[in-house]
Amino acid sequence: MTSRKLVTKTLEFDNPERIPRQLWLLRWAEINYPEQVSKIKTTFPDDIISSPNFLKTSPQTFGDPYISGTYKDEWGCEFYNKHEGIMGEVKSPLIQNWDELSKVSPPSEMLTVDKEKVNRFCSESEKFILAGAAPRPFERLQFLRGTENVMLDLAMQPTELETLIGTIHQYNLKLLETWAETDVDGLMFMDDWGMQNSLLISPDHWRRLFKPMYKEYVDIARSKGKKIFMHSNGYIYDIMEDLIEIGLDALSSQIFCIGLDKLSEKFRGRITFWGEIDRQNLLPEGSSEQIRNAVEDICGKLYKNGGVIAQVQFGPGAKPENIYTAFEAFNNIL
Repeated sequence: MTSRKLVTKTLEFDNPERIPRQLWLLRWAEINYPEQVSKIKTTFPDDIISSPNFLKTSPQTFGDPYISGTYKDEWGCEFYNKHEGIMGEVKSPLIQNWDELSKVSPPSEMLTVDKEKVNRFCSESEKFILAGAAPRPFERLQFLRGTENVMLDLAMQPTELETLIGTIHQYNLKLLETWAETDVDGLMFMDDWGMQNSLLISPDHWRRLFKPMYKEYVDIARSKGKKIFMHSNGYIYDIMEDLIEIGLDALSSQIFCIGLDKLSEKFRGRITFWGEIDRQNLLPEGSSEQIRNAVEDICGKLYKNGGVIAQVQFGPGAKPENIYTAFEAFNNIL
């Protein structure tokens, strides 16, 4: 069975032969553990990959997001990074005052996808291929405006906020529509919505402002026969029913932060859990036995003829032997 078929059967709860896998590899791991990374990738190759962008026109950026110093992204947002291998933070937002709103210029270069090259890439692979772009409206809002300002804006609701959100959203629609016209298997979007025990804003506020946008992203995927994935960190239990309602296929979330029993009771068999092993405690500090037990717990509580993808993040603090053990355990679970 090809990886493409394996992932599709998992998303459709159609009894895949094994649990598909995907390593989320941060530059930090490649710098600090190159040999171990190579072994993991060779022994447990990914079933899910992302297409290269294949842009006809390169965006205007400056620097490297994963080395110490300053990096400016395609929107003109300036990130400052202290630690090699980890992306930094925006320290000086582009729009510190609303009279600077005219500075916002969505990067049209990212829409110049060479669809023929993407299609050729897809035809030459048996992997399940995600689009090479992942819109993030809430995070982009923070990159442009600054997190503290955004939180105040969401409370005060100035008209300029509606304008900025609309600009970001209309651009994201064009980006997803562009990728939906290629032969990739799935589209993706992302936003980190959770703290340790709650959402960053009230669920009702989220439903009014952001759920309609996400619904349009899902609708684009559905209109072209694509699967649709989302990533969101933290405790997002309060909006998971909404994400299922709008038609999301797979969700990458911190399932140990939310709680496996709580997730199993309400969502098992209704959405695919696209990872993950606890990276707050288990991956950096757990024993091999604890890692294997965690994998068994995930599959015992969340798997139902599919619905589980072994997505494991190899990032700061994680032990390489725990990443290897996790994939080994997932590989042997069925």
